[in-house]
Amino acid sequence: MDAEQEQQQSVSEQKAIEAGEMGRTLEITPVTVTTTATSNGDHQMEKQTTDVEGNSSQVKRRHATSNLEAATHLFKGSVGAGLFAMGDCFKNGGLAGATILLPIIAVMCVHCERMLIRGSVLAVERTPGATFFDYPETVEKCFEYGPRPLRRMSRIMKLIVEMFLCVTQFGFCAIYFVFITENLHQVLQQNGVDISMSMVMLITLLPAMIPSLMTNLKYISPVSAFANVALLFGLIATLSIAFSDGPMPAVSDRHLFTSGSQLSLFFGTALFSYEGIALILPLRNSMRQPENFSTRFGVLNSTMFFTTALFMFTGFVSYVRWGEDVAGSITLNLVVEDVFSQVVKVVAALGVFLGYPIQFFVMMKILWPPLKRSNSCAQKYPISMQVVLRFFMVMMTFGVALVVPQLNLFISLIGALCSTCLAFVIPVLIDFVVRAQVPKGLGHWSYAKNLLILAVALLGIVTGTYQSIVEIIREFK
Repeated sequence: MDAEQEQQQSVSEQKAIEAGEMGRTLEITPVTVTTTATSNGDHQMEKQTTDVEGNSSQVKRRHATSNLEAATHLFKGSVGAGLFAMGDCFKNGGLAGATILLPIIAVMCVHCERMLIRGSVLAVERTPGATFFDYPETVEKCFEYGPRPLRRMSRIMKLIVEMFLCVTQFGFCAIYFVFITENLHQVLQQNGVDISMSMVMLITLLPAMIPSLMTNLKYISPVSAFANVALLFGLIATLSIAFSDGPMPAVSDRHLFTSGSQLSLFFGTALFSYEGIALILPLRNSMRQPENFSTRFGVLNSTMFFTTALFMFTGFVSYVRWGEDVAGSITLNLVVEDVFSQVVKVVAALGVFLGYPIQFFVMMKILWPPLKRSNSCAQKYPISMQVVLRFFMVMMTFGVALVVPQLNLFISLIGALCSTCLAFVIPVLIDFVVRAQVPKGLGHWSYAKNLLILAVALLGIVTGTYQSIVEIIREFK
């Protein structure tokens, strides 16, 4: 094989590897897939690629994740700063109102995630050589194979989803900075370290750079597992303090239902808390047995049931204990003079901090590939340029976090504006397009159900975004 052919094969192998990392495989060359078992029972997949002259090479696919690993990532992707904001969520929704509405929102989220998965699977079946698609690619392919008038919108829909994903993940990362900073600042102030919030945030900036360089979910798994332990410890300790800090106030002292403006903020916070929509397809695609993800007692249903139960218990107890004084993070309600409370704040901040690379992962997987394709410098120096991009994006989240007036208001804004579109609106549009391809595929029940979801989503987007912006402007004044 001459030098030019070697270079072409190298490029083809690199494309195959990048496609696997991004959650899909492109049919660049004829492929033979073989599976081998490792000593610990895991399965490694190898692709036998053959060029036009019959020469072959092997490209290893990344290690497939187990059901437990996928559940761990999904739990961490859905449980972060939003978990500790459940007290504020119940304050805005009322004890009875939030208890009723939160499970309904959870069921709607799971149903829409199933529609997203179904659309992705059907798109893969109709695309020769494809093995799986991520969220933006699923939208593009569904519209591409949809009714003729909608096919021209495929590229635009993909760009819209990528934009919302980037904004959402960017917002999550910025909110994580605020959460960490507020908790650490309280602890440092109590221990005589008199520095500003901005300086505390700057101190957390350097450690945030290190895990953000991880580019594979498999390598983030140990970090994710430790983050889950830290978050659960912080939560259990916070609720234990809430129960042990004297008699609990009577439920009758709290609002059972709230007004429309507060319900708007509740909706945004609740949608923000179910922040794992962007990870649904990548996690399913990375599994050793993807079909186990969305079975009746599979990864999706089990994890979301446990997550919702945890949200409801945390929000109910937090609002009953602290009432209208409950903060955007319930750890901020702990008495900072108590040493154990300081430990809880630090551990909770650490748990949220370790969730930063998971949210950052999704954002970079969207931003980097098009930049690499369109920039000759990125193609010539891919590692250096990706490091520069990651550094720039971390600095951007840091800059936004500096100007955020209040954690809870920013959570409501991101949840109402972006999370609602990704969780409800786009999956419903995918379902409409997919069913429209089949004669009589869009029955009366499906039509009415999808319109109801869209109505709820649009109401939440308009009212939640408006109310959040009004409150943020009020805080700046």
